[in-house]
Amino acid sequence: MSLHSRLLTGSILLVSVVCLNGCTAWFDSFTPGVTRTGVSSSLVDYLYPDGQIPPEFEEQIPRLKLPLRVGIAFVPQPPGGNAEAPSEALKNEALQKVREQFKGRKYIASIEAIPDTYLRSTRGFEGMQQVARLYAVDVMALVSYDQLAATGDNKLALTYWTIVGAYVIKGTENQTQTFVDTAVFDVASRKLLFRAPGVDSRERTSTAIEAAEVSRAVRAESFSAAMVNMTTNLATELDRFEQRLKTEPEIATVEWKAGSGGGGGAIDPALLLVMAIFAGWRRSRV
Repeated sequence: MSLHSRLLTGSILLVSVVCLNGCTAWFDSFTPGVTRTGVSSSLVDYLYPDGQIPPEFEEQIPRLKLPLRVGIAFVPQPPGGNAEAPSEALKNEALQKVREQFKGRKYIASIEAIPDTYLRSTRGFEGMQQVARLYAVDVMALVSYDQLAATGDNKLALTYWTIVGAYVIKGTENQTQTFVDTAVFDVASRKLLFRAPGVDSRERTSTAIEAAEVSRAVRAESFSAAMVNMTTNLATELDRFEQRLKTEPEIATVEWKAGSGGGGGAIDPALLLVMAIFAGWRRSRV
């Protein structure tokens, strides 16, 4: 072998070693085993902040004046919450779907989707009541969520020691479980009227290069699917609540606001005049 050939071969080997060491360092950033991340907005932590103990149960019956004005909001994450939480756009879209379940019901007057930023400044039932007064609502529907995402390698991840494997072979498992819950409270009495849960679980494989992007997509899809499941259950619970108001008086005392048309309201003066004229005409015919 000539001197030129030996130098060329040596250069190739040197470059190969450098590249291999670089690739090894780069793939070392993928922690072996399973990586878990979670996000949560706890209803209990929001209503009873700083470890407050819930008061003893009181036999107080809510007094509902129909039709109700309803406020809907996500329970905010605690300060310094996880950056992997659902985006504001995704949460707003979900709130609109929840809002649709309240529309068109005789005992619902209006529905307000409230940004969770209004609930971040003050916590507890007092905070909920302050926001309710700001939006002039009688009932608050608070949506909380828990989501756990896990990312780990399967047997195909052995190919990640090659550049081609990292870009082509799907050796990473991305799993997500999501739970959402909507709790509906009477603002004045602070009583829980009913609740509706929603769940979703899904997984998707990916290459090492696209793992982060796929994990984000799976988390967003799982959150949306859990919200859809919850809104389906919410529709059922709303129907059930309407029937329970008629058959279980211990749930709440119900009355219709004057002029609402739902019963118990004031009678239109013009209607009274017509009725009086008709009664006088009948007496004159006798």
